[in-house]
Amino acid sequence: MRLDPVTLEVVRNALPAICNEMSLDLQRTSYNMMIYEVRDYCCALLSPQGELWSQNVGGVSHFVADLGVVIRDGVARYGSNGFQPGDVIIHNHPATAGQHLNNVVIYTPYFHAGKLEAFAAVRAHWIDVGGVSTGFGAGRVADPWQEGLQLDQLKIYEAGVPNAVLLKVIRDNIRFPESSLGDMRSQIAACHLAQRRLEELFQKYGSETLHVAIQRIFADSEHKARAVVAAIPDGVYEAESFFDHDGVTDDPVPIRVRVEVSGTDMTIDFSGCSGERRGAINSRTYAGAMVAYKAITAPLEAVNEGSFRALRVILPEGNIMMARYPAPMAAWSAILPTVVDTVLLALAPALPHAIPAGHLGVLGGSIVFFGTDPKSGRPFVVQSIEGGGWGGRPHEDGPSASVSVCQGDVRNAPIEAIEIKCPVVVLQRAFRPDSGGAGRWRGGLGLEVRVQNLVEGRWNLNQTGRRKLPPWGLFGGQPGLPSDNRLRLCGQSESQSVDVVRHWVPAHSEAIICTAGGGGWGDPLDREPERVWADVRDGLVTVEAARRDYGVVLRPEGGIDAEATQALRAQLRQVSRRSG
Repeated sequence: MRLDPVTLEVVRNALPAICNEMSLDLQRTSYNMMIYEVRDYCCALLSPQGELWSQNVGGVSHFVADLGVVIRDGVARYGSNGFQPGDVIIHNHPATAGQHLNNVVIYTPYFHAGKLEAFAAVRAHWIDVGGVSTGFGAGRVADPWQEGLQLDQLKIYEAGVPNAVLLKVIRDNIRFPESSLGDMRSQIAACHLAQRRLEELFQKYGSETLHVAIQRIFADSEHKARAVVAAIPDGVYEAESFFDHDGVTDDPVPIRVRVEVSGTDMTIDFSGCSGERRGAINSRTYAGAMVAYKAITAPLEAVNEGSFRALRVILPEGNIMMARYPAPMAAWSAILPTVVDTVLLALAPALPHAIPAGHLGVLGGSIVFFGTDPKSGRPFVVQSIEGGGWGGRPHEDGPSASVSVCQGDVRNAPIEAIEIKCPVVVLQRAFRPDSGGAGRWRGGLGLEVRVQNLVEGRWNLNQTGRRKLPPWGLFGGQPGLPSDNRLRLCGQSESQSVDVVRHWVPAHSEAIICTAGGGGWGDPLDREPERVWADVRDGLVTVEAARRDYGVVLRPEGGIDAEATQALRAQLRQVSRRSG
């Protein structure tokens, strides 16, 4: 059929708009700060075949790869005729979802004229699903049963009737049922909203027109991605990095990437990466490849199934990112930002004008403290994700205090909200001076966040796994400063670097979460001295680092000593030539 171009554009914008409205509905009604403040979720529309129609703007990037897997698994479980209006399905099982159990998917079928046309889905981070899942606390479990409840394509509502027994089982096995089941109801409400908006579209345009428009949208997204890949020189590009350990052994976890470009086709091969590990950093996800590909090809375009049609991913069974159940996956996303960065590193020689230096390479500095408030007698959980530095770019400095490339619109929790709801005081949230790698374009800065707990409780302060491989520089840039977690117990004068989970501390102890800075891009001696002086004035770079890393000499009273700077830079360049 012929498709009216105006109708096509209406549909092209209407589908993401539905997901964005789902997102707003979820934020307004959820109980959990990880959802309404941090925004650790995504909302999507999918076909019965698991094709991604749309996702909300800012939805968590590394969720995009796996919602279709959940839908296809559900359809295989119940059959295409096994759903009816009023059904609500819950799923977090790692055999298919491939993530930590806190990421709970709620999805509902949409019918038009009696035909199953689509599914609305919301994946969101619950603060607890039983076991040791509180916050991000299950990263060292040996299997998923220790982590918490595994919910495998279960209908919590069937034809609109709640499954009271299942809901009671969930309620009785989680520590914060009011929060988690409140979030579940918010997810359901967002899906029901999507059903109403889809019905408006289908009533207005009809099923045939909408399906033709959706396929055209897919084709357009594929065409745009292929046009970008076509500009990359054909060839094979490789890079490798590593993760410090898997949480059980101290052996490094190798990440090896092979990218092949041929015409408009791109293949990303992870065959050289580590096999599945005893530690919980395993996953089942194509997200590492898909996030990198989307960032290269069309980062500002709406995401849909067509965005990835021209991408081939080689990820064999038994790989750390295609681990076989029951491999533990509680820390599933820990290595993904590094994987994405490594794909970009491989393509840096082919795209020197477009590839940044390495960013923080992890999901940020997590803040998790929990216990019982003695005043109210109620349990509480403090949760936040603190960003770090991104790498310097070919034409500008890297952003500071930003979450990873895998996290979409995730942000840290506001200090006011944390302190109102939980018995802690945030003493400081500030940039870490000199944490951004030196370069012609400086890496973004990490953060130093200090939190004092006013009551006794338990801290999760596990290290990120990227302390031995700081965010790398490119084209002569220096690496950023690695992350660290520190703890000062009440009565102690000095803090100690720690790597602990569910660690009990007395009242008035202090946790210090330090996130990594991004790598620098280009030779630091080529940075304009005025930019270095501006960084010193702003407290981002110290006077000592300005001299040591950039060769910029500053006067005691302030300002640049141009003659001394020129002489020092000439001396440093001579030393660099002799050593390199």
